[in-house]
Amino acid sequence: MTSSGPAAPAAPAARTVFDLLDARAAQGPHWPAASFPAGAQSYAELAASSRESARRLRAAGVEPGDRVGILLREASLSYLSLALGAMRLGAICVPINARNKTHELAYVMHHAGLRLLLTSGEFGDLVREAEPPEGCRTVVVGSDPGFDAGAEAGDEEIRLEGRGEATDPALLLYTSGTTANPKGCVIEHRALLAAGRNGAERMQVTGEDRMWTPMTFFHIGGWQVWLTCLAGGACLSHVGFFEAGTALDQLERERVTIAFPAFELIWLAVLDHPRFPEADLGALRLVINVGVPERLVRMQERVPQAVQISVLGMTESCGSMCMGQATDSLESRTTTSGRPLPGMELRVVDPGTGEDLPPGVAGELLFRGPAAFSGYFRDPESTARTIDADGWVHTGDLVRREPDGTVAFVSRLKDMLKVGGENVSSAEIEGYLITHPAVAVAAVVGAPDARYGEVAAAYVQLVPGAEVTEQELIDYCVGAIATFKVPRYVRIVDEYPLTATQKIQKVVLRRRIEDDLRERGVTEAPKLVTR
Repeated sequence: MTSSGPAAPAAPAARTVFDLLDARAAQGPHWPAASFPAGAQSYAELAASSRESARRLRAAGVEPGDRVGILLREASLSYLSLALGAMRLGAICVPINARNKTHELAYVMHHAGLRLLLTSGEFGDLVREAEPPEGCRTVVVGSDPGFDAGAEAGDEEIRLEGRGEATDPALLLYTSGTTANPKGCVIEHRALLAAGRNGAERMQVTGEDRMWTPMTFFHIGGWQVWLTCLAGGACLSHVGFFEAGTALDQLERERVTIAFPAFELIWLAVLDHPRFPEADLGALRLVINVGVPERLVRMQERVPQAVQISVLGMTESCGSMCMGQATDSLESRTTTSGRPLPGMELRVVDPGTGEDLPPGVAGELLFRGPAAFSGYFRDPESTARTIDADGWVHTGDLVRREPDGTVAFVSRLKDMLKVGGENVSSAEIEGYLITHPAVAVAAVVGAPDARYGEVAAAYVQLVPGAEVTEQELIDYCVGAIATFKVPRYVRIVDEYPLTATQKIQKVVLRRRIEDDLRERGVTEAPKLVTR
């Protein structure tokens, strides 16, 4: 299945994601639904395989409301089928970041209260060390005869289509916030469907399209692309585990029309591949990227046959809340994230007073709309702080609304880093550093980086009389927390710059590391040696 099907009709009314999948399968059984390097399926085949997954899960004891974790290295047909199978049962799919280390995995599994963890053999030691919660069964996908045998269970034993509700939780995605531990975003079927409709409408997606992405299913980006394809009747072309050569081959072979790399580092790897100048990407009409304006301009120049647009979003908005469009000017497409998507309301307010600000003035971004998440799992306090009484989600991001209605991202108000597209909580890194016996206090800030945008830099105060080197502290983190969270720079200090209320002035620390790196001519952090 290397060619797209006929133009699909408008997405039929559906209450759930699997309702829409089944409707697409009925409309065009042979329309290609998803393609991965290891294989492809039509809409009818994917619907059938998700029912088979639901039977396996039901035979394994999964009930409506249970949380089913998926810890797999890469997106695949199996991953998608298992996730959709869980949703058919009324269970909640919990995609787990494959880059998590022991204590991160342990937190997610226990906080989510997993009933079942679907994983692969490569994570065996990690899962055992993390100690799944009591009552959680671990299944190695493809290597568990008992689980596979559950596919023979009858359809009458599973929660079939038509019995789900739009307000049923479908996904529980953990995302780093400003607290020490990640927060679980609860996303309902109606939000997923809205995200798909919005993307398909703005990008004018039809059954003639093939939409490519490297975004994983433990990131909201992967789900946004799949749902956009489902809403438009298009085919998802997914590279699985990202490798630039494989990606370029797929883009060319499958005649991809829309590419959603999302992050400039990913797309630059494709553009810089030695074979790129000879590759035929003539079918490509649209590229969706996020990055600094200067780099976006250069990337647009290298793919002149396709229009590049940008987006603004987060897990809490089920992906993009703003998106550019092909008719926007080059300047607008490279300096703003476009306009709000259908039904998504945005406000820009003064962070101190909450008053709305006029165009051209930067303030905190608030949003609400059909694609908004419903709250943080088992965390009513954080939910109440984030979603106000009128339903506005307070993002903690600083943006500027331009006079033409487009939105430009400025910076983050909240204490968080963005390392190569991954959200990283400063508090989470600080919390791990202080487990070292020599560390008394740690303050983590973002250091500019030519490759990742920014990386973590830690200013550490030692326990009186303790001795440790900066490299030893970096080594202490390597292998214990995800690589993208490991501080690339550590500075041992005797005291911190403090505010009048005795809070560490991180803005001063950021300036210090910027000045330090500039004086030494360092633009890119040294690579880590993992163990």
